[in-house]
Amino acid sequence: QVQLVESGGGLVQAGGSLRLSCAASGRAFNDYTMGWFRQAPGKEREFVAAITGSGNTTWVTDSVKGRFTISRDSAKNTVHLQMNSLKPEDTAVYYCAARRPVTGTNTRDIRTYRSWGQGTQVTVSS
Repeated sequence: QVQLVESGGGLVQAGGSLRLSCAASGRAFNDYTMGWFRQAPGKEREFVAAITGSGNTTWVTDSVKGRFTISRDSAKNTVHLQMNSLKPEDTAVYYCAARRPVTGTNTRDIRTYRSWGQGTQVTVSS
C-alpha cells in the first residue's frame, strides 16, 4: 500500500482558486489509480475526481466539471487537484485516496479505495 499526505487546503473567497497536493510514499505509485474525495459537515464522503496510473484517463464529478482538474506527476509521486471558481458549497475536508484498478469495479466507488490521507480543510467564504 501507499502512504498519502495532503496539503494545500485553506480559506479562500468565492471565485478564488486553490491547488491541493497529495504526496505518496511507497512502491509502484504508477500502479495506483488516485482519487480525491470530500466530506462536508453532516454529509457523506463523496467522489470528486480520479486519474489512472498512466494519467491518460480522468474522471470528475459533475458538480465540479469545468472548474476542477486532476493531474499527477509520476516523477514526484504526487497528485494535484486544481480548483478554480470555488463556491461556498465546495467547503469540505478533501481526502486523497489510492486504489489498484480492478476490472469490473467503479472508479468512483469509495469502497474500492484502500489507502487514504488524513485530509485537508478547504473553506470557501461567500
